[in-house]
Amino acid sequence: MCVQCLLARSLNIVAGLDYIGDHVMSVLISSLPTNNISSGFSRRDTIVQAMRANAGAFPVLRQSARELKRSCCVLQTHLLFVDAFLQNNRLDHVTQVMGYHPTYLDIFLRTQNFILRGDGPLPYDYRHFIAIMAAGRHQCSYLINLQKQEFLLQGGDQTWLKGLSKIPQKLRDLYDINKILAHRPWLLNKSHIEKLTKGKDSWSLAEVVHAIVLLAHFHSLASFVFGCGVNEELDHEGGHQHRLNMASSNPAGMLSSSPRTIPTPVSDKEDPWVTKLPSVSPSDQEVGVETLMQRMKSLSERSEEFSQEEKVKRFEHVESQSAELSSGLEPLTQVKADIGQFVDDPTFLYQDFARRGEVSDIPTFRVQDYSWDDHGYSLVNRLYNDVGNLLDEKFKTAYNLTYYTMGGLKDVDTSRFRRAIWNYIQCMFGIRHDDYDYGEVNQLLERSLKAFIKMTCCYPERVTKKDYDRVLREFKHSEKVHVNLMVLEARMQAELLYALRAVMRYMT
Repeated sequence: MCVQCLLARSLNIVAGLDYIGDHVMSVLISSLPTNNISSGFSRRDTIVQAMRANAGAFPVLRQSARELKRSCCVLQTHLLFVDAFLQNNRLDHVTQVMGYHPTYLDIFLRTQNFILRGDGPLPYDYRHFIAIMAAGRHQCSYLINLQKQEFLLQGGDQTWLKGLSKIPQKLRDLYDINKILAHRPWLLNKSHIEKLTKGKDSWSLAEVVHAIVLLAHFHSLASFVFGCGVNEELDHEGGHQHRLNMASSNPAGMLSSSPRTIPTPVSDKEDPWVTKLPSVSPSDQEVGVETLMQRMKSLSERSEEFSQEEKVKRFEHVESQSAELSSGLEPLTQVKADIGQFVDDPTFLYQDFARRGEVSDIPTFRVQDYSWDDHGYSLVNRLYNDVGNLLDEKFKTAYNLTYYTMGGLKDVDTSRFRRAIWNYIQCMFGIRHDDYDYGEVNQLLERSLKAFIKMTCCYPERVTKKDYDRVLREFKHSEKVHVNLMVLEARMQAELLYALRAVMRYMT
């Protein structure tokens, strides 16, 4: 059978699925004789050609408008899955989970492909090892294993995989920035940039910015991996292990077991290493979707304006409340043997910005003074090709993404809820949006959700399936994945803002 017919047949089958299953997708995509695709066509051209040639076979053309919209979304997801498979020789679990949101998945894959494989100042083996270093800060074995394979495929020196002591001095010099960006980005300043660009093994500014983008990408991607409970790939160590509380009805790779902690516990009691955030008391139980909708409606109808001084007080109140969500216990720093060689100074962890010490030394980061739109975007574009265009589209897609649903309800304006999540995430990193009333955060985000967001942002390696299950209980899994996408993007933007500001100050 020709490749076009196979593609059309697979698309026809997938159009009838409720979600994209791991087994189905693996069988369909692995059956495509990709070596027979004409060199005169791109992969996407071949797929589109197949769809056009077999249009009559697609049931989506005979469906209602609502069904057509949904089926087109599924087809778009499948096209992206095929592209991802042809690019990476695998359909990894992160891609499958993000498949809930094909519009976002498209720009995510284009961005990740560009920073790892596109034109750029850093050698390809450096790019993948920097990704390993970044994932190591959160002990994310899933990403480390994927990037180790890619590193070797790019001709990387296998000796480097023995640990940080075996890598070139130039890469070792990057580790301080890696550590600071991952946990306390507000500590980054122009002296860190200057240190990299001076001396024998110096970096160019373009290389520094490329490395910063890679670090921020994989720090935040680790948050997504743990926040969604993405399992190891089947060909990785632990890929065939399944633990208790399996969610049999979820898409492949999604929460079939607890996210990996170091070490991975079956229950909280069995692992003295993991310091948990406080459990949710009965008084902290979530309100329902209906109540949340009423709160959003009330806020939209409110005409009261607050002074700038009052807005600052509300920001500081939310900031201090976030600090109270910490466990108050000193976290232990045991690191798994196969990850430890990529981790230096494991005791350096997130510290609440509100408890950073002398306020005058590290003031709040005001977006009105240095923003992505007005400053970061143009700087990163100038120093690293046009990556700013991709990053900008990715940020905006995650922030603006909506299907106008919330749980089982339709035609819902979720913009206030999304903005509260985004601004709360950046608040934890000391970033304040002067035009935002942070009082909305406490009205729209329950304490349990704020605790989950904080853990996913700041201590992602500690997230368990229990944490995932106890928040947003009336929401669909796709909506929970969307929340984790916002964690990924808001955190990445926060890291980039601090890093690019430091670069700008060094340049001036």
